[in-house]
Amino acid sequence: MAARRGIGTVSRDYNEALRQLSTLYSNRQATNLFDKSIAPNASSVPPKDLNALAIPEMREWLRRAGYEPKDLARLRHIHIAGTKGKGSVSAFATGMLRQYETVGTYTSPHLVSPRERIAIQGEQVSQKLFAEAFFELWERLSEAAKKDGKSLTESEGPGSKPFFFRFMTLLAWHIFLREKVDSVVLECGIGGEYDATNVVPPEAVSAAVITQLGIDHVAMLGDTVEKISWHKAGILKPGVRGFVRRMDEKPGVRQVLQQRAAEKGAELIELDDASVERWGGVAGRLPGDFQKYNQALAVLAVRQHLGMSVDPKTAFLNLPEKMFTGLKEASLRGRCEIIQQGHIGWYLDGAHTKDSMYEVAKWFASNIGNDESAVLVFNQQERDATQLLATLLDTVQEVTGRENIFSHALFTRNDQEGPSTDEEARDLSVQTRVAKMMAERAANCEVNTFDNIQDAVTEARKVAGSHQKVLSTGSMYLAGGVLRALEPEGLL
Repeated sequence: MAARRGIGTVSRDYNEALRQLSTLYSNRQATNLFDKSIAPNASSVPPKDLNALAIPEMREWLRRAGYEPKDLARLRHIHIAGTKGKGSVSAFATGMLRQYETVGTYTSPHLVSPRERIAIQGEQVSQKLFAEAFFELWERLSEAAKKDGKSLTESEGPGSKPFFFRFMTLLAWHIFLREKVDSVVLECGIGGEYDATNVVPPEAVSAAVITQLGIDHVAMLGDTVEKISWHKAGILKPGVRGFVRRMDEKPGVRQVLQQRAAEKGAELIELDDASVERWGGVAGRLPGDFQKYNQALAVLAVRQHLGMSVDPKTAFLNLPEKMFTGLKEASLRGRCEIIQQGHIGWYLDGAHTKDSMYEVAKWFASNIGNDESAVLVFNQQERDATQLLATLLDTVQEVTGRENIFSHALFTRNDQEGPSTDEEARDLSVQTRVAKMMAERAANCEVNTFDNIQDAVTEARKVAGSHQKVLSTGSMYLAGGVLRALEPEGLL
């Protein structure tokens, strides 16, 4: 009889961990349950009821993993929610906290490897640690399923595991508890009230941060900023201070946040712009004038975490050297990232909004010499690609004073490799549209379209020649795809 290929007989290395992780129900499949416009078989259960099940279900998964919410109080968390700026605030908070103690960081999404989501002291965990912790957690969940009467095959497979984001959240906590970190910077996935991270109890949270709010994940969170704010403010907890930028220009949002804080028994500290403007922020590896607001929120949260004064009028005066260093050194993959390979400098940023593209354009233009030309690799599949490209070109022209700096512009889909036999995957209508716009605006620029990132990167290498810079921007998908192409070992 052939040996059964169970969890005990398969390889327990990192590659096998990634393979098994890929069998889990994806985040997109989970969010599609809320959206009948993209999922014909979407659940008939109202979103409100689907959301209401989220926290009880996550608490049960936590129990199956061998933990109770109170176990998380062995860690002190800074919990972060918001539409934009979560990643930056997480990076700044991590940068500061690591100067004082051992800090774990849980963020999403990842660009290249799932390991990026779980970091200790600002560095993603090793393949060895990831694999060891992965199989420990997988087996705990399998054993719990067996106790519930599942067959051996059922219990060992993905059917007895939560969907991807919930599993990764459990894995992060398992690693942080296993490695005995002091504190955790915990970033929400979607929303806040019903997010998997929100099973963390009040006694485990030192501070909550709500970053910039906007329209996103409408099917799950609602179609107005006020409705979305209700969800984000769900991370506020009794007796825990929450920090948010004061939103005088959005009175409805401000009212929702204040009401939610009162409901939750939390103290809401509103950061006024004047205090931030007087301070001015810290110049570092994450450029952009807007970053000073993210830095300020991170400073207040970390000061609260460390037991320091959090009065916005004085908190930024004479900033401790450790905090200054942490803010200066904070970085994010795919955000204003420069990779030098031979004579080619690759400038990567996943900007996909008008505001963020404006900042990226200023950053890149400031790195271009008076007589230098550059290569553009651009992707945006879902939003208004022509508007984004126009913002980029207008801003670069404004900063450099030159009509056009790009010798070549390569417009690609966000698929990693090709060619594809799928007609939808080969649809280049968006790329053709922005390529036409580029050709009209810059007659001296050679324009090409591609159905995959790998081919676009290969062409960029070819046309860049020596001593030329390549700007890759337009989406986080492109940033991740270019990183995969430039650093294939990063997949590991």
